[in-house]
Amino acid sequence: MKNFTITLLFIVVSFFATAQESEFYNKLSSLDGVSNIEKIKSKYFFEKYKFFITQPLDHDKKNSRTFQQQITLCFRGENKPTVFVTEGYTASYTLWESYNEELATLLDANIVACEHRFFGQSAPKTLDWQYLTIKNASDDLHAVNIKLKKILTGKWISTGISKGGSTCTYYRVAYPDDVDASVAYVAPISRALEDGRHEKFLKHKVATKPEREKVWKIQEELMKRKSQIVKMLEKYCNDNDLKFYIPINQVYDYEVLGLEFSYWQWGVGENTIPSFNASDEEWASFLINFVDPDYFSYSDTEILPFYYQTIKEFGYYGYYTKHLGKNASIKNTKDYIKNVMATPEMRNVSFDKTAYKTTCNYLKHNDPTHIFIYGEYDPWTASGVAPWLNCNKKTNMKIYVKPKGNHSARIENMPLKMRKEITEKILGWMK
Repeated sequence: MKNFTITLLFIVVSFFATAQESEFYNKLSSLDGVSNIEKIKSKYFFEKYKFFITQPLDHDKKNSRTFQQQITLCFRGENKPTVFVTEGYTASYTLWESYNEELATLLDANIVACEHRFFGQSAPKTLDWQYLTIKNASDDLHAVNIKLKKILTGKWISTGISKGGSTCTYYRVAYPDDVDASVAYVAPISRALEDGRHEKFLKHKVATKPEREKVWKIQEELMKRKSQIVKMLEKYCNDNDLKFYIPINQVYDYEVLGLEFSYWQWGVGENTIPSFNASDEEWASFLINFVDPDYFSYSDTEILPFYYQTIKEFGYYGYYTKHLGKNASIKNTKDYIKNVMATPEMRNVSFDKTAYKTTCNYLKHNDPTHIFIYGEYDPWTASGVAPWLNCNKKTNMKIYVKPKGNHSARIENMPLKMRKEITEKILGWMK
């Protein structure tokens, strides 16, 4: 009798637990290939879920091995618009209770955020790099789009920031009819492993000449103090178990070079820059905080997929080295991504320009409902579409560059006239 009572209680509890699941949850859980659905808290959405979708490692190969891609879904209504976030890295931040997107607020929309293959929880058990391609990543997004459109029936708008913005653009070129509109923020479309446009931008174009010279003087001061600060840097790296393929004096040079790029990419508070009378300890602290040496370390294996993609298809930036002066330990930075950050197995990989050429050709000769947003002072703008893509005769596609803006350029912080025009375009497309 006791066992019967316990069994009956279990059945009753299970019934009520099932009954409490929403209609949308039941529809989501019924989709083929969807698994491990987990409810998570949200400050802004009625319902929020983390789950996984089974994806083939190679979309062109039947019976391919598979992996699980993590998806975050923030739900407001089945018939409402959906913001499709094409992440370029891990999407762990989308699990935060406070997570939201400015387009979701503008459109009162759902969010579907896709973690990029090989990153975070979406990494296959074996990292077979040959399958980490722009094409496969676009195919992943297409598969997610097709599957979730069965239950999210409103209009869709894709979006991404930085590498995610590049992913958004590559995806739109591959599948132009998947979504009704796209917004790519601060997205580079690089043409080579070391693109070549960033160095010229930093040397001749960003801001004013006095402002550029101010940054060079900071670098000059750091190089004057190199022999003292390198010792502090070495201790810091040993204490934090950072390991490098290159000597510590070269790591120091790369940090000093990286400071210029970071300065213009993100901006810097004037009160964080030490005076030229400050101690070596203050200058060391400034450099380490501003350009973490971990960036040049091979200790962080979670970022390895990024290095592979950079070498294979995404590309990156190079550096001018002449202004480092006589204390420099490096004479040039050719192939530094391969030699400094990537694993030895990646160093023989050649850059493939196919995605770059296909994307440029498509954007030149078509007029998708696609908005690009950049910051004027952001070095990534140099390798974006703003310097070369002419949209004057296009009805839909438009490029907006925030005056004096950096890598944090968004719709909400654009000048009022630009913000209004962008908003009206998006609302018109998503009616």
